Amino acid sequence: MLRLLVIGCGDVARRTLPLLAQRYRIYALVRSLDSSLAAEFAAMQITPILGDLDQPASLRRLAGLADLLLHFAPPPEFGNQDPRTKHLIAALQRGKILPRRMVYISTSGVYGDCRGAWVRETRKVAPASSRSQRRIDAEQQLRRWGKRSGICISILRVPGIYAAERLPLARIRRGDPVLCEEDDVFTNHIHVDDLARCTIAALRHGQPNRIYHASDDSSSPGLRMAEWYDAIADTFALPRPPRVSRTQAQAVLTPMVLSFMGESRRLDNSRLKTELRVRLSYPDVHAGLANTVALKEKP
Repeated sequence: MLRLLVIGCGDVARRTLPLLAQRYRIYALVRSLDSSLAAEFAAMQITPILGDLDQPASLRRLAGLADLLLHFAPPPEFGNQDPRTKHLIAALQRGKILPRRMVYISTSGVYGDCRGAWVRETRKVAPASSRSQRRIDAEQQLRRWGKRSGICISILRVPGIYAAERLPLARIRRGDPVLCEEDDVFTNHIHVDDLARCTIAALRHGQPNRIYHASDDSSSPGLRMAEWYDAIADTFALPRPPRVSRTQAQAVLTPMVLSFMGESRRLDNSRLKTELRVRLSYPDVHAGLANTVALKEKP
């Protein structure tokens, strides 16, 4: 049985792990292990490894451990580089045997503002934030390492992830505004369960140093951000957010929210479907939101 190492055990990873538990011998790097997580891992026969990507000395057990690797861990929240990925690569290189395949979860934010244009994976990156620059640094480190070592490294560039527990309901209930039609931007999304399946598909079928857009079909013909918030509001019987101009939004919204409202693009996901053979369970946000209603209505 092949050995799989999972780096970063957040929400996406923990939705992916149950789909893999019977097929691989799984090891998961975690900073700490409480009783709940220990029980969850034990039920799936996953071996936890205590370690911290910010503490290189704690990563020694990773050397030569796995045949396959899933890298979910985000960069730090500061700077323009990702030392965590650097530390991971250094730890893995100490082993006599390197992983054969690896998948890294990145972000579509690396493209910056594309003014509503269709974006393919070959488009030049143009990050508008340090957050996206850190992801580019991680991608570049991994792609260079993959070329040097012969490891098949595939990268998923991911847009807005959503699920029943990952919706901006608090913003809608507060009445936070969205942009009026003249100033609005195109936005892209993926249901977290579909992202888990995309990750597994990349692990099996991804090509070396290849980038894939893990995005649903909402980009065609195009989903505006205000439409996204309206759809959520309608799903949960809440008032739709008020519309304001970009100038008005700058006076009331946080810099983080405004940064997302300053980037407009439509992701082409054809490579995801043709090369990775992904069939989306929730091809657009309306299907995904309908699923949240179905879950809410279950007895």
